[in-house]
Amino acid sequence: MNDQANPGMSQQLGTAPIGKLLLKLAAPTVVAQLVNLLYNIVDRIYIGHMPQVGALALTGIGLCFPVVYLIGAFTMLVAQGGAPRAAIAMGSGDNALAEKIMGGCFTCLVAVALALTALFWGFGEELLWIFGCSEETIVYALPYMRIYSSGSLFVMMALGMNLFVTTQGFATVSMRTVIIGALCNIVLDPVFIYGLDMGVEGAALATVISQAVSGIWVLRFLTGKKTTLRLKRSTLRPSWRLMAPVLALGVAPFVMQSTEALLNISFNSSLQRYGGDIAVGAMTVASTVMQIVWIPAQGLGQGAQPIISYNYGARNAKRVKEAFFALLKVSCIFLASFWLLVQLFPQVFIRIFNNNPLLMDTAKWTLRLYTAVLGMFGVQMSVQQTFTAIGKAKASLFIACLRKIILLIPLIFLLPQFFENKVFAVFLAEPVSDFISVTAAAITFFLVFRPALAELEADQSKAE
Repeated sequence: MNDQANPGMSQQLGTAPIGKLLLKLAAPTVVAQLVNLLYNIVDRIYIGHMPQVGALALTGIGLCFPVVYLIGAFTMLVAQGGAPRAAIAMGSGDNALAEKIMGGCFTCLVAVALALTALFWGFGEELLWIFGCSEETIVYALPYMRIYSSGSLFVMMALGMNLFVTTQGFATVSMRTVIIGALCNIVLDPVFIYGLDMGVEGAALATVISQAVSGIWVLRFLTGKKTTLRLKRSTLRPSWRLMAPVLALGVAPFVMQSTEALLNISFNSSLQRYGGDIAVGAMTVASTVMQIVWIPAQGLGQGAQPIISYNYGARNAKRVKEAFFALLKVSCIFLASFWLLVQLFPQVFIRIFNNNPLLMDTAKWTLRLYTAVLGMFGVQMSVQQTFTAIGKAKASLFIACLRKIILLIPLIFLLPQFFENKVFAVFLAEPVSDFISVTAAAITFFLVFRPALAELEADQSKAE
């Protein structure tokens, strides 16, 4: 892929064959997301295999997930709301407006990062007790959380501003951003964890340093000569007129990520009550395996987003429709394939993180149950990503809220009242809510997406 700054990529978004274009944009993005998994799981692999204390340390790291999710949520609020808006502006031919959107998002990310760092340092220990920590796991969770949250600025720069690289069509550059940081993490983790005997603190420090390297790489590109949209001092002052639509569109991905934090707290507190640290450890494994599949699936959506957003801005209904169905087909095949592997070979995934016999026995059946409806989830992911790409914030927000807030979180607490095996009931909440929300997403597609396409087709007819 040629990543030179020119109008060629914009022309490709509007004219190149959809299948080839989706492959061209999504392949590097998916590779980047797969590599990005290393940020999330390499720490857990090393920590889970620490002698004697691996299982407890792994559980402690899992209890920090809400902090990770919240930092990611605020990143998505700004960046995943801003990137599609910038792409729509580019599609309508207004690159100056797109640069103002990107500059305002950069400033907002910096401000939010500093506020989150202060919050987690000031109230971190109190939050971890709420998250479900025990006396045995707090000694691992607290130091990890404090060091990780200190790098919030680097995390948000690397993840958030990289979306503005992807949305311009520079997928290869975006992929390199993630690969550079991930390679740093792979090298630094064993050095800090084992070589310097820093344990969980070393894992967190390695991640922060790696994200800092990625963040610097992104900012160098966005201020350089190869980018189409350039980050300039003159565009850094946020305008409420521009940021209000950005934040409105970013609410849905923000809700998805932030409710992951609330969801994690709900799962861990319930499982700590009914099954203790082993049940919480099984949840750490299950949620990590879900990340292994979900992060690359998001890469598919991010690869399709510039195509859908650009052509929606250009009022090309045919290409918007083609891009959606291409995304739907690929997502369903990918997620269904992964679902089959997890159901047939759960022990393979569990051994990546820990081989404690007691944890293995619990995690095998809980992982199968937790991912029971994963094969159908390509429908919801495609619909929600498309709604975000075309600026349908309310529809995207509805789907996000339905699955987690309306269904899943209440079911975590309600289902144990009806089953003798309380741990089973807690894990059952996931597939029940997934099935209902996938069905609702399909219905919402017909109610919202088809009228939006009809409106574009009417605009095209008038233009012709």
